[in-house]
Amino acid sequence: MSVQVVAAKMAEVELKDVPSKELTPESPLTPKTDDKGIVENESNAVVTSSTTLTTEPTVKAGDPSPGFPTPNPIKMPQASAMKRIDPQQNGGEAFVNRDGTVAEAPRLKKIQFADQKQEFNKRPTKIGRRSLSRSISQSSTDSYSSAASYTDSSDDETSPRDKQQKNSKGNGDFCIKNIKQAEFGRREIEIAEQEMPALMALRKRAQGEKPLAGAKVVGCTHITAQTAVLMETLSALGAQCRWAACNIYSTQNEVAAALAEGGFSVFAWKGESEDDFWWCIDRCVNLEGWQPNMILDDGGDLTHWIYKKYPNMFKKIKGIVEESVTGVHRLYQLSKAGKLCVPAMNVNDSVTKQKFDNLYCCRESILDGLKRTTDVMFGGKQVVVCGYGEVGKGCCAALKAMGSIVYVTEIDPICALQACMDGFRLVKLNEVIRQVDIVITCTGNKNVVVREYLDRMKNGCIVCNMGHSNTEIDVASLRTPELTWERVRSQVDHVIWPDGKRIVLLAEGRLLNLSCSTVPTFVLSITATTQALALIELYNAPEGRYKQDVYLLPKKMDEYVASLHLPTFDAHLTELSDEQAKYLGLNKNGPFKPNYYRY
Repeated sequence: MSVQVVAAKMAEVELKDVPSKELTPESPLTPKTDDKGIVENESNAVVTSSTTLTTEPTVKAGDPSPGFPTPNPIKMPQASAMKRIDPQQNGGEAFVNRDGTVAEAPRLKKIQFADQKQEFNKRPTKIGRRSLSRSISQSSTDSYSSAASYTDSSDDETSPRDKQQKNSKGNGDFCIKNIKQAEFGRREIEIAEQEMPALMALRKRAQGEKPLAGAKVVGCTHITAQTAVLMETLSALGAQCRWAACNIYSTQNEVAAALAEGGFSVFAWKGESEDDFWWCIDRCVNLEGWQPNMILDDGGDLTHWIYKKYPNMFKKIKGIVEESVTGVHRLYQLSKAGKLCVPAMNVNDSVTKQKFDNLYCCRESILDGLKRTTDVMFGGKQVVVCGYGEVGKGCCAALKAMGSIVYVTEIDPICALQACMDGFRLVKLNEVIRQVDIVITCTGNKNVVVREYLDRMKNGCIVCNMGHSNTEIDVASLRTPELTWERVRSQVDHVIWPDGKRIVLLAEGRLLNLSCSTVPTFVLSITATTQALALIELYNAPEGRYKQDVYLLPKKMDEYVASLHLPTFDAHLTELSDEQAKYLGLNKNGPFKPNYYRY
């Protein structure tokens, strides 16, 4: 090609660095058509996972074999070369060297991933069989534990209720997603055991005594690896257990499989429908020849179902252990109406639950849940947290530490004053609803965020709930013909208004951390140990000690639970002298605070 032709094409020319060798006919590119995953272009390498990249070099007639470089000495690289685009070559590129010679650059085939063909607003009907490495697209949205389960896709479309499954021992008294996932679930349980020292210590100390021998515990909690450690501890202490999930999104399918393989009657899977939810609870309770005598509940749904469908069961039930704000509220309502048939232990308001699970757990898990679902950056974001109880305090502290501008709404003047003293601005929700980027509810109430507020939110606002119940956000008001729901990824939905505005709704308004991520195992060890001790206390209490009312866990038990966790930190308690104990009017071994003390 002459210099005149090059000059005429200058309008189409871009500058480009010359590779380590001059691209001339005397130094042809080596074609690599058989290599998969790696293409070497001089000193640069392009690596792909499964796509073959090929090059098509220009080889001059009479050149040596195109598969090998020529023995010509390597020239020093030029400062730059001119690159042209030839539209008649389907976008092929060529390099024009300063001496006027032209060499065609390698053409790379386009990489097209399989999921590019799927529409943004549609979920695939079949998911390929996952390997342990899992796909890149899933790893950003699913967690290794509660937010994702190893899935055998061959029967993904079949409801677990329609499948007949049995474990290796031939037992089929369970209903889960896939019993084949048991091996993975067992690994997760073993990991959880390492972070639950108190529960493991309790299992070791009381295993010989069997304080729950004869106990038939029916439970309705989040079915996670931590719950599995609790269930296996109760079993080691002598109890028989049947279990359902208290949340349709929080079940770890692989853990449920491991429990079923271990002989536990578990009825739960991630992504249940409302009908499935109540069906699973009924299967737990309604078994011919088996009568529960203890209830472990989280949210009150199990207690409500038995009270509604099988009230005669309460004649043999010795007690209820409840761990959530919602469930405790229901129990107090029953007690006030004179309808509570058995003693109940309020674990939620125990110090070990309030100050550790509610505060420290939520302080860490709120960020985890938001990151996994939205990949949002917190710095500079305006966030409103509805409620400044222990959960709200944990959420606010975490978000403030990440650089967010945090507002708080509160009805209690004491909690409101605490928020102000902690450096947060106290507002009404309608004052900031138009400007905030994230709305988080943690009140335990209903209709905290109603349709009026949802209509006024800015485009892209993230809405989520950190309370137990799904009543805080009025999700039902969003299921109307004029609004479009678009599934983005697991537990993430766009709700789109007619003008194009959209909000990001997480877990359909259900509990964010256990639906979309995980929670710290160590903190759950504290709560699970408290639950186990409450069951032991109610089951072994002599008749007459507890009446048909709601009770708090004895202070001595709270202190015992805390002491079991101190060795993890190599912590050493100071002991009172006899003189000091007498001066304070305390027993040297506790309890050290009165029941009315606020930690």
